[in-house]
Amino acid sequence: MALEQKKILEKKNKISFPSKLFVNGKYIESKKQRCFENISPIDGSLINNVFFSTIEDIDLAVSSARLSFEKGYWSQLAPSQRKKVLLKFAELIERDRLELSLLDTIDMGKTINDTYNSDLLLSVDNIQWYAEIIDKLYDDISPSSKKNLGLITKEPIGVVAAIVPWNYPLWMAVWKIAPALITGNSVILKPAEQSPMSAIKIGQLLSEAGLPDGVFSVLPGDGTTGKSLCLHNDIDCVAFTGSDEVGRLVLQYSGQSNMKRVQLECGGKSPNIIFADYKDLDKAAQSSAYAIFGNQGQVCSAGSRLIIQKEIQNDFLKKICEISKDMQPADPFNLNSFAGAIVSHEQLIKIYKYVQDGIKEGAEIEKGGKIVMKETGGYYFEPTIFKKVNNKMKIAQEEIFGPVLTTLNFSTFSEAMNIANDTKYGLASAVWTSDIDKAISASRKLRAGTVYVNNYEEDVDTTIPLGGYKKSGIGRDNGYHSLDNYLQIKSTWIKIKN
Repeated sequence: MALEQKKILEKKNKISFPSKLFVNGKYIESKKQRCFENISPIDGSLINNVFFSTIEDIDLAVSSARLSFEKGYWSQLAPSQRKKVLLKFAELIERDRLELSLLDTIDMGKTINDTYNSDLLLSVDNIQWYAEIIDKLYDDISPSSKKNLGLITKEPIGVVAAIVPWNYPLWMAVWKIAPALITGNSVILKPAEQSPMSAIKIGQLLSEAGLPDGVFSVLPGDGTTGKSLCLHNDIDCVAFTGSDEVGRLVLQYSGQSNMKRVQLECGGKSPNIIFADYKDLDKAAQSSAYAIFGNQGQVCSAGSRLIIQKEIQNDFLKKICEISKDMQPADPFNLNSFAGAIVSHEQLIKIYKYVQDGIKEGAEIEKGGKIVMKETGGYYFEPTIFKKVNNKMKIAQEEIFGPVLTTLNFSTFSEAMNIANDTKYGLASAVWTSDIDKAISASRKLRAGTVYVNNYEEDVDTTIPLGGYKKSGIGRDNGYHSLDNYLQIKSTWIKIKN
């Protein structure tokens, strides 16, 4: 369904803002009646006051999740039955697509064009894909002797806490809850405090789709809520997407509690390598600009380190600068806007400070570098391009999570690989070349969970797993590989009488 500007404004004026916890199939207030202010980055205004989940609320959600799991209301349901519920859930998200898109835009500041035409469609696809795969997975029989029968079966792990970020509020939540639910687990979703509303809304949709009460809960809150979930001794798995600093804490909390399984996706500082032999540098420039300026640069796999072969460096940089003119932030509700707001004032200032650090370290701003649209009351930062960057600089090593591109150069293949791998992260990477041997060699040498060849995150779908090497995390989202996060493998060894 094509989106019209008139429909956006009509729906925006009628929309209600969810603010309660969702536990045991219904919306409830926090037991301690605590709330936090939910601010829209579009204009700095107060959206609503959202109830804050404390340990008492967490205990209630966990006990409901545990009871539903042990009783088998969902966990023991046939895969074909779980499939029907998830497919219905996807239908309901499609039905409420505009409302959910607006909630994410208002909460996070990204454009309605992105939320409606990308995030929500991809969320529906993700749910449908997991729903369709579940009754097509088989258990195994070991190749044992005739005297024994070895059964290798997979069971749901139990109660899963999904802690998700603010940059793709609904889509990132779906990445966790779709595979966790379809494998029979009970799930507690903790959305980022900056963008809780679409997560709260889908609690109702899952109930409407037929999910039994207690199987799914939503607990808005801040880092203390997340910490309490990670330390809870009756949670079997934590699936987390966020910073590497918090990811390390999640690992510690697992060790301090019941050694629950942990799946982490912890960001990146991804290299995007342009070789001089690539034939269509205009295409490479367009894709490279989108790879860092799309979603206001608030993307864990953003191509934030552009590594260009020296003989084309100046020309390629000019192309990027020219393209960035059409990627300026603007009104997120306007269908013609490429970029919207930065998620919060705190994040805006963080980006600005990184830019100042880059200047102090000796890098030069080729374009951008300023906070803009201050008159709106919102938080906007223009696309920023640094040149004369040394890979040891802070702006080349730390994840800025904003529309800031650092450009480096190289002469030889080995130099390019050394620069690319010289980072604590290893989430994504890209190489642009017309030489197939060079492309294959680069893909083998790059220490990253994903290597894009002659594209950057173009047309990637649910079938492709996402995750990283090094401090980018543990485990994978997407694809059938993500199911491993939420399943236990059981071996049953049967002795057969002669």
